[in-house]
This record gives sequence, C-alpha cells and structure tokens, in this order.
Amino acid sequence: MFDWLKMLLLPVENPTVTNSLVAIMLAIATGIFFGRLKLGKITFGVSAVMFTGLLLGHFGYRIQPGILDFIRDFGLILFVYGIGLQVGPSFFSSFKNDGLKFNILAVSTVLFGGVVTLILFKFTGLKIENLVGIMSGSVTNTPGLGAAKNTIEEIKNSFPNKTFDDPTIGYAITYPLGVFGIIGTIIFSKILLKIDPEEEMKKFRKAKLNSELPLVHKKMRVTNPAFFGKTLHQILKEFGGGIVISRLKHSGSIAVKSPTLDHELRDRDVLMIVGIEKDLDEFISQIGRPSTDLFIESDSDLHKKNIFVTKSSVLHKNLSELDLFNTYDLKVTRVFRAGKEILPRPSLELFYGDKLRVIGSQEAIDEVEKIIGNSEKKLLEPDFLSLFAGLLLGVILGSIPIVIPSLPVPIKLGFAAGPLIVALLISRYGGISFIHSYINNGAIYFMKDFGICLFFAAVGIHAGDGFYENFVKYNGWNWLLFGSAITFIPLIAMVIVGRFILKINYLQLAGIMSGSYTDPAALSFSTNYLDSDIPIQSYAQVYPLVTIFRIFVASLLILIFS
Repeated sequence: MFDWLKMLLLPVENPTVTNSLVAIMLAIATGIFFGRLKLGKITFGVSAVMFTGLLLGHFGYRIQPGILDFIRDFGLILFVYGIGLQVGPSFFSSFKNDGLKFNILAVSTVLFGGVVTLILFKFTGLKIENLVGIMSGSVTNTPGLGAAKNTIEEIKNSFPNKTFDDPTIGYAITYPLGVFGIIGTIIFSKILLKIDPEEEMKKFRKAKLNSELPLVHKKMRVTNPAFFGKTLHQILKEFGGGIVISRLKHSGSIAVKSPTLDHELRDRDVLMIVGIEKDLDEFISQIGRPSTDLFIESDSDLHKKNIFVTKSSVLHKNLSELDLFNTYDLKVTRVFRAGKEILPRPSLELFYGDKLRVIGSQEAIDEVEKIIGNSEKKLLEPDFLSLFAGLLLGVILGSIPIVIPSLPVPIKLGFAAGPLIVALLISRYGGISFIHSYINNGAIYFMKDFGICLFFAAVGIHAGDGFYENFVKYNGWNWLLFGSAITFIPLIAMVIVGRFILKINYLQLAGIMSGSYTDPAALSFSTNYLDSDIPIQSYAQVYPLVTIFRIFVASLLILIFS
C-alpha cells in the first residue's frame, strides 16, 4: 500500500529527479536539526548538513550527476555572492584602520598552509588533488574545494585521458578536524596566554577611542567676537568641513531655522551641530561655549525624518547635485549605510538603500520624499533583476581564462572567486547601472545559508558514496594526521605572531583565526566562549581576501603539480 512512499523516501541506485530532490531535502533538514543541538558551547549550524549528507550517501542515497553539479555550483555561487554583499562595505573601509595588518596576517596564514601542503606532497607520495581536498577540509574552506573541482574539470576538458582522484574525499575526512582544531586552538591559547576577556575588552575600547567614532549632536552659543559677521561657509572652511550645522536660533527669538552657508553669525546665536565629538568640542571651544537652550530643539517649525533612497533617478548622484537645501530648504544631517553613520558631505554619492536623516518643514520633506523614493516596501521586496544580473556578472568574471605561461590550462577565478569579487565591487561602489548592492539583511542571510546548505548537501551525499571504503582504502587515519599538520602549524604560528609581534587584541585575534579558516562554527563558538561580538568584526574584515587566496592556492596547486 505504501510502496510509493518507500520508493520516494528510501535510497535507490538509479535516482529520478524526485529521488534526487528528496535526498537533498533530507540532508538539509536533518543537518539543520542536528546543527542546532549544542555540544557544550559548540553548535555546528549549517555545517552539520555536510555530515548528514555523508551519512545519507553512505547508506545509499544518490543524486543524478547533472542535478548534483547544478546544486553544488549554484549553492556555492549564492553563498559567496551573499558574503561579498554583506562584508563588502566594511572590508574596504577596514584598510584605513587595522584591516591591512589583519589581512596580511590572515593571508600569510593561508600561504603558510599552502606551503605545508606542498611539503606533504613532496614527502608523502599522495596525489595533489587528495592533498588539496585534505587542505580544504582541514581549514574548513568550501570555496577552495569548489575551485579545486572546477580546475580539475578544466584540465579534464583539455586532457580527456587524464584521471584524477576526487578531492571531496579528503575534504570530508578532515573537515570535522578543521572545525574542532580551530575551536581547540582558541580554547588552549586562551588558557596558555592567560587571557581575561573583560581585560581584553577594556583594551579594545581604549584602542578604539579615537577611531570609528559615532556622529553626535551638540548645542552651542556663539560668543567669540572674532566670528561675528562671518558666514558659515567661511567658518566651516577653517575647520575642514567635518561639521554640519543643522539648526540656528537667534538670541531672544524662539524661531528655529536650518541656516544656509552664506548666513552670517551674530552674537549669542545658538547652533545645533553634528559631527564627531572631539571635532565638535574643538569647534565649540573656539567659537563659543556649550548651550542649554531648549528652544533650538523645538519641532514646531522644523521636522526631522529618515528617508530611504529607492528611486533610480537619484542613484549615484552626490548631495551637491541634488542641492536639497537651496531647492527645498531641507538639510541632510546624517546618512546611514550598511549599519554605519556617514557625515553628509556635498561630494557624498548616494547608493540604493541609503537612509538620509533630513531636517526641514513638513512640506519640504513631503516633496523630497517624492524625489528620493522612501519606499520601505520596495526595499523589502527582492530585486531579482539586480540579483541575478550580479550573479551573471560573477559567473562571467569567474569564467574568463587567464593564460599563465608554463601552466597546462588557463587559470580561471571560477564560481567561487568570480561572484565574490563582483559582489565586493558592487557593494563598494553601490552598483553597476541597474545592478545595486542593497539587499535587506534577512534576504542576505537566507541566500548565504540556503546556498551553503545546497553545496554541503550535494558534496556530502556525493562523498558519502563509498566514504567508509575510501577511508579504509586511503588509510584515513594518515590523512587525518596530515590534516592536523595543515590545521595546527599555521594556526599556532598565527597566534604567536599576532599576539607577541603584532600585539593584536585577543578578541580580534580569535575572529582572525576563524576568518582565516573561513569557519562560521568557530566564529559562533568564539563569540559565546569569549562573551563578545568583537570577533565578528575582525572575521568580516579578513574573510573576503582569505577566501580569494584560498581559491587561488587550491587552484594553483592542482594546476602546477597535477
């Protein structure tokens, strides 16, 4: 009676499209369930899909080859593109601060791992594709594995008679080692270095006291005669233009207005100013004194509102081009982009999804809303044209052959690096034509997790076919030993160099460790174990460049030594 259900849910040797889809859904659903279970402070999250896929593959579940390739590659593309959009803005801006130092340390760790892999290749007699799989698993780097498999396919197309082992086997054997290895290193380095997370947090806050400070507003009264009669343009020019004067009230009056740059200051004028606190304090000390005037905060004549940029007609225009003040008597006091506050300089270019805080009359705000858009509903709706056009550009970039003399085939960025680089550039420059970088956070998290789940399910089920036999055949215990060298030697070197030579805060170093091995499970553990969100920041700063280098190292090792 239930034969149809058995045929649908139980493994078959020659799966149909439906059987293939059921296998993928089973792997993802069971993986997500087990990934939410806690082992102490450790949760595997979506990476558990890899292990459930292995089990299902071991017990006979299969996916049609064409469907397998599509699910694996499309999942990888979605994952890396989502990562690029999410961390792109902070990735580029971080190079102005500690980002350069962090990325040098992380990339050096990647290259050191490649050197260890090469040494093992010279002395163990293993095929390079097996060692690249071992390396990718030992550092929990999925895009590197994807790049290795793409490179092998390219070589097979040029040399049909050449045979390769599947790097997925080594990846599957050593992946758990990579996860637990990073977590173990974080635990033992904290103990051996006698790290106090609270003390590290104090040091971090002290170090960041003068960088990445938020914008604040303050009230002041003009009392210095040297500035009476000077225009706001003249005064702001003297101070470098890092301040916005949002409101002005004359002494003895209750009328509040948003002043133009040609407005001349009078004795005892009250100003509302916006900027970084230390700049505001310096400005106030030279021009007057702090004020406690309450009328300047009155909203009887002036209103403030947040307006979202959603109309294509204003995209990539700067604030001086829009000239909202002279046209509509409306002043922009702050701009919010990718979770950061930006001072609204006249040269600031507007991106899709930017949030402008404006001040002016209600009539002016209503008029500007019609020009800028302010459609929160539109921001919630996914722009599939922009999304898939961006993905297409990533695939095209990843497919461009780069000819390098002495290599057997041209090297390609592949489906891992191509979409990642395109997403980083789009997020940096706000978009290309109709392709924009804004996707709401919920959609980005869905795209990332959905993509990596598809990839893990396909790779796990494929690797699970004969996994035990391969473990015995290739002496998996030896592979775990080789993987341990790739996991721990570069990681220990990173801790020593990062802590004692570069003097990096341990909370940040934990994020760099997780980011260098592109391991979200280790990141999740470190934030819980250290009771801090600081590791997330350094993880995001190094992740994109590390991913690109992991891809190149894996591809080059296959190309040069296969």
